[in-house]
Amino acid sequence: MNISFDLDSTLIPNGTEFETESRSGIAKLFGIEEIRKGTSELILDLQNKGHKIHIYTTSFRSKRKIRRTLKYYGIKVNRIVNEKENRKILKSRNINSSKFPPAFDFDLHIDDLKGVGIESERFNFKVIIVEPTDKNWIEKIINGIKNVG
Repeated sequence: MNISFDLDSTLIPNGTEFETESRSGIAKLFGIEEIRKGTSELILDLQNKGHKIHIYTTSFRSKRKIRRTLKYYGIKVNRIVNEKENRKILKSRNINSSKFPPAFDFDLHIDDLKGVGIESERFNFKVIIVEPTDKNWIEKIINGIKNVG
């Protein structure tokens, strides 16, 4: 299955809403962002189960910056879709939604925003909404994937 993850408040904190992995002072200096504790293990587990993992964000971060942060934590993803590409593709398809994972062949999207959940019902795509403060977020995703797959 092609599974996409949002970044802000899902994998990358927007404050102190969840615990993060440790990073060195040099990493901070090079602009490596913090990442949610357990992310690396979750993604590796999903990849070992045969899933392809992608990033789908409405952030304007460059794909290079995102890839560099993920690499620091040992995470390799198949594709990164940032807001620049998202807007271009959705506009070309005349889709009025903040996100539309099927446009990028993503079978399931994981996000923190309830609005994306509403769009998933309106535009018929599969999503798992994970609260930033949810301590059992990994179990919620794994169980959600079992129910979708």
